[in-house]
Amino acid sequence: MAADRLDGLDLIRGVAVLGILAINLGGFAGPIAGSLSPHLPAPGSLADEAWFTVGLVLFEGKMRALFTLLFGASLLLFLDRAEARGEDGERLQLRRLGWLAACGYLHFLLLWWGDILFTYALAGFAALALRQARPGPLLIAGVTLFAAWHLAMGLAGLPQVRAEQRVLAGAAGPAETTAYRTQRAEDAAATARELAGYRQGFAAQVARRLRDQPGEPLRAAFATLGESLPLMLIGMALFRSGLYAGQWSPRLLRAVALGGLGAGGLLTAAFAAWAWRAHFPPVLMVQALAYHLALPHLLMGLGYCALLVRIGPWLAGTRLGRRLTAAGRMAFSNYLGMTLVMTFVFYGWGLGLVGRVPEHWLWPFLLGGWGLMLGWSAPWLARFRHGPLEWLWRCLTYGEWLPLRR
Repeated sequence: MAADRLDGLDLIRGVAVLGILAINLGGFAGPIAGSLSPHLPAPGSLADEAWFTVGLVLFEGKMRALFTLLFGASLLLFLDRAEARGEDGERLQLRRLGWLAACGYLHFLLLWWGDILFTYALAGFAALALRQARPGPLLIAGVTLFAAWHLAMGLAGLPQVRAEQRVLAGAAGPAETTAYRTQRAEDAAATARELAGYRQGFAAQVARRLRDQPGEPLRAAFATLGESLPLMLIGMALFRSGLYAGQWSPRLLRAVALGGLGAGGLLTAAFAAWAWRAHFPPVLMVQALAYHLALPHLLMGLGYCALLVRIGPWLAGTRLGRRLTAAGRMAFSNYLGMTLVMTFVFYGWGLGLVGRVPEHWLWPFLLGGWGLMLGWSAPWLARFRHGPLEWLWRCLTYGEWLPLRR
């Protein structure tokens, strides 16, 4: 049964790691602001708005939610398996998370600003304290914390959104309009400096991050802890409830899948239609992506999860399903591997395409990334026990060199 659970988790994780690339690609191809709106750093076309909207409705926030739910489940799976072998699962998990934090920091420092591994490690330390809790209390704690955090932060940001709406509608006073335009000009100048930095060589980029942003991973982790920690707790509750062990009825899986995808999809689509008419203004998009769309993100993440569990037995028997499962087993290697490939494609130490590819022309790069992940994972696992980084992480956790070849 444990092997079946792991296969189910890997299949879903494979879908999640492919979906995450669909959103991260905008961050690789342009500045941070480019992942918030199709009109940043420069005004986009109708095709750019359409491509951005597809990603917003199908992937943005949903894949991150799905991946975080799976991380919470994997925390418990690792503990259960270690303790079943008579090992100190908690000590090993602490070491495992410590090495993940180190890897996440290096990921940020050496390659890309958008690392999430450091955040996962810190949230994992907190989630580990609740490992003995029953599914019900875990679920209640996760949902309550998730709702409270996003409601409080969303309400705090509403005055900024309303001020922007007044300026764009021409209903703001001179002082408010001037302040808004001044802030947008400062943002544009900061974005230009950011792009110039990405066009530098590898050593210069590393030196700049070390000099200007040495604490950025820690800041980002605390800024998003109200999302990552409760999602992990919900993922732990789902694992303990038997979701991945096939203990949920088909009727319940179907209800969660249809309800989550239906309700979450409608809410996201309604927001996307409204934001499109306003041409995705920056303050609105920052607040919406971080806080206001939290509920549809969670609903669709749960819907995707239930759907994949429901069709998993059939999908796993197909060629695509086997490829997805292999990609999920190597999610760590694929996540960091895509960072290496895409930063080489876009940054100055590689092909230097950053800031030069329109939003609607990112789809060939996305398909290429998906092809790489699906193409190399299964052949690698046919010869080796683990992905390369999964193997290294395991060796560091256990403090010894473990066999890699089959």
